[in-house]
Formats: sequence, C-alpha cells, structure tokens
Amino acid sequence: MLEADYVIIGSGSAGSALAYRLSEDGKHSVIVIEYGGTDYGPLIQMPSALSIPLNMSRYDWGFSSEPEPHLGGRVLATPRGKVLGGSSSINGMVYVRGHARDFDHWSEQGATGWSFADVLPYFKRMEHSHGGEDGWRGHEGPLHVKRGPRLNPLYKAFIEAGHQAGFELTEDYNGSKQEGFGPMEQTIHLGRRWSAANAYLRPALRRKNVSLVSGFARRVIMESQRATGVEIEAHKTIQVVKAKREVIIAASSINSPKLLMLSGIGPADELKRHGIEVVADRPGVGRNLQDHLELYIQQESLRPITLNSVFNPLSKALIGAQWLLFKTGLGATNHFEAAAFVRSAAGVDYPDIQYHFIPAAVRYDGKAAAPGHGFQAHVGPMRSKSRGSVTLRSADPWDKPKILFNYMSHPDDWRDFRHCIRLTREIFGQTAFDPYRGRELSPGSDVRSDAQLDEFIRQHVESAYHPCGTCKMGASNDAMAVVDPECRVIGVEGLRVADSSIFPRVTNGNLNGPSIMTGEKAADHILGKTPLAPSNQEPWINPRWRESDR
Repeated sequence: MLEADYVIIGSGSAGSALAYRLSEDGKHSVIVIEYGGTDYGPLIQMPSALSIPLNMSRYDWGFSSEPEPHLGGRVLATPRGKVLGGSSSINGMVYVRGHARDFDHWSEQGATGWSFADVLPYFKRMEHSHGGEDGWRGHEGPLHVKRGPRLNPLYKAFIEAGHQAGFELTEDYNGSKQEGFGPMEQTIHLGRRWSAANAYLRPALRRKNVSLVSGFARRVIMESQRATGVEIEAHKTIQVVKAKREVIIAASSINSPKLLMLSGIGPADELKRHGIEVVADRPGVGRNLQDHLELYIQQESLRPITLNSVFNPLSKALIGAQWLLFKTGLGATNHFEAAAFVRSAAGVDYPDIQYHFIPAAVRYDGKAAAPGHGFQAHVGPMRSKSRGSVTLRSADPWDKPKILFNYMSHPDDWRDFRHCIRLTREIFGQTAFDPYRGRELSPGSDVRSDAQLDEFIRQHVESAYHPCGTCKMGASNDAMAVVDPECRVIGVEGLRVADSSIFPRVTNGNLNGPSIMTGEKAADHILGKTPLAPSNQEPWINPRWRESDR
C-alpha cells in the first residue's frame, strides 16, 4: 500500500526541503513522488558542466514558451528539472536570497507572515554560509553556500569598474546590504553541486519514515473538496498514493498549476472547456506568470586570459580529469564569481538590475562561443511589469502545458533594457578594464539608437530561467490568490502548494534560495508549529536613493 501522512509531489528545491523538515521529528511518514531519475554522474555534480543537463531530455521537462508576440514570435526555452533535486540539479548554482523589500511587498500584497522579518530566520535556518556577513547568515543548515575563488583578474576588474562608475561595493549581497558590486555566492560544496537533493533529500531518505516513489503525477484525487491522494503512472500502470494527512504540490511554477487544473482546481471556464469537473473555481491558477529576462553584453579581451582558451577538447578533458580525481580546478566552479545589484534611477529605493559576470564570451547553454577571447555581463531588470500564464493544452496529463510569458508586453520593459545596455557599456568603459578591453562583440558599438537597441533586445533577450507566480499566495478573500499565507489551496482541504509558483512577485535575483526557504517555512505551517520568531534586523537602504541611482 502506497500511503503516508504527507505526500509531496516533486523533489525539487522546495519539495526536498519539505521532505527533510516534515520527517525530522520521526513522528510522520512522508512519500516524495518524482518522475525524473537519478542525479548521479558528473554532468550534474560537476559545477562547470551546468549547461549540459539543461539541454538534456533525460534531466529536463523540455518545456518552451508559445511564440512570444512582443519578441517577433520567438519561442523561448523554459527548462525545469526532471530529476532528483528538480531544477536545483540543473540550475546555475547561484545563491541569492532576494532583497528584504521583496518579501515586505509579498506581505503587503496579502501574504501576511512572509515579510523580510518573518523569512530571514528561515534563510538562516537553511544556510551553512562560508564567508557571509556576521549576524546575517546561518552556519548550521543543510545548504552549503560559498564564494568562488575569483582567481581570474577580470572578476576584480568588474567589481572595481562598478566602484569607479560610482556604485556601491558590497561584501555580502545576501547580508544586510544587497546593493553594490561584489563576490557572487554559489551552492557548491567540496567541489560538487550542492543541490536540494544533496542538501536535503538524501539525508531525509536515510530516515525510516521517508520514501521515494518513482512515478508521473497525473492528478490529485479529491473527495468532497478534500485531497486524499495522488494518482500516478508508473511502469505503464495507474496507481494511487494515499495521503492520510495532506498532499503538498511542489512541482514547479509550470507543473504545479497544471496539476491543480487537472485536479479540477482553476478557472472554471477553462476546466469546463477541457471536460474537467470543477472542484474549486480559482481564476488565479496559472495566471500571474513572471520571469527574469537577460541579455549578454560581450566584450573582446585583449589578453588571452579568458575561459575561451579552454573551450577545446583537450583542455576540457584535463579539467574533467582534475575534477573527477580531486574535485578542484575550473570544473569545481560555475564561473559566476562576481555580481552586482544596482538601482536603475533616482527614486528607486532598492536594486532593480542584476549582473552576473563571467570571464568568457559564450552562450548560457554553451552552444556558441565567441571567436578569440572575451568576457561578458549578463544583465536584466528584476521587476518587469509583464505578466503571462500557464494553461492546459488538453485534459491529457502527458500533454505539455501552454506557457505564454508575454515577455516585454509592458513599455517600461523596453526602457529598462535599453538602460541596462547603456549602463553596462559605461561600466565596461571604466579604467579598470583598460588593460583588457577590446571591441564590443555584442550588441556591437554601432548599435546605439533606441530603435537599434530595441531590435537587438527583441532578437537576443533570453530567459534567466526564473519562472514563478502561477499559484499566487495571498489573502483568502483575494479572488486571484490560489493559496493562503499557510500555503493551503483556497476552497479545498488537505492540499497545499509550496514552491516558486506561490510567489506573489518575483524576487531580486535567482530563485533557488527563496524556493528552498518556501519549503522550509511551509513545513512549519503544515506541522502546525509556531513560526520562527521574526527578526529585528534592518537591511541597508541607500541614503541617496531619492537623489541618485548610485
């Protein structure tokens, strides 16, 4: 009999954390349902191989957007992890909590109990920080977080150039002060990807009260408005995993709303159109889809010190051998080792632009490297006003959902991206880069007018792979909210959602950290524990924010 107190759908960032915390006291049985296979092997565990599993159907659900109307009909990849550890096993291993004001905004929008003061203790509980700011970071949690070695001089040049342009420096953007240029943090430990599977799921599975069930979740079984189990397909047979207490969906911002709709929870008209019986009419399911977009601004390097020199088979083999034998060298980093969070204009009170810097000129998926030597900054606005949706293609659970991000549908997005390009040029133009700076490779120095920049953006902007928001958390009387502040699906019983889909608004930076925090905090709500005591620590806000962008 497949039965447990708690049944979790998905072994990703939030799901793994839930499995660990719900089983911690030994009082409750937990089943984790995961369709993907093992995360063993160097392609996932070796940090510098990050672009490979991202493109493999073995590890990725293979989702893509519908033709995006504001990007000339381009179809953008939407990778989501289909493997133990979920997207934390195929992501870029960048660790960002988000800015304090992001969570305060959640609380103001109806997610009471999720302000920065409320979530900071959970970030501390989950972290094992190596080198973070004293008093602001956790040191006993399962998730190891470290900085890269920053051996390449271009990392230092990027941080110094930001300072020369008048921006702040920050030693720890996950501490009191996010704003500024400084070292980037990584979920890498002892040279290996420190995914949610390594940090949380493996320790949990060593307990007698946790088991992993391999299967494809088709729908949540609802009996008189209550979730009683999950229908799965395994070995070509349909089975039921029964939940004695609750079902928790932690299947991603794409699969979580899909599962709710297949289970009869969602916009009634859409469900009826697909012949699905309506259990709860929740118009917000699948709506409010958000993401971060980014561009690569690439510059030629006059010195042959970039990673472009190791993009040949012999160098890759040597790097791989060193990593396999010793877990050291260029294979043991994601190469995102310098970062910045800055404000776009006077009057913006906290950062709304993020930079990742790498000493190479190459596409994120690793498919195309620039000839010769180069370096690049990934840059994009953090708080786009564009909103999209995830909807069903049919009532067949195996059908991929329709994903329309509606990227760049708000005019402010175009203004913000043009500013990002011009600001990056200003930073790359500082004296710190004088010994290294050659010609601009992308967009190219001839691309200058608003119209030219807009055309470049339309053709080259890419997802940063931070989809969220499709099962929005809010007040139970908010018609568009899907879950209440305890992650309970509004209108039914025994069912929760806990992953990035519940974010009311996308946070600053990469989403792995906030997704794990969501699993951590949701576990306390599910167990009926008193939440961790709120923090009284005050984050740094630039005293010049009204007058200047720096």
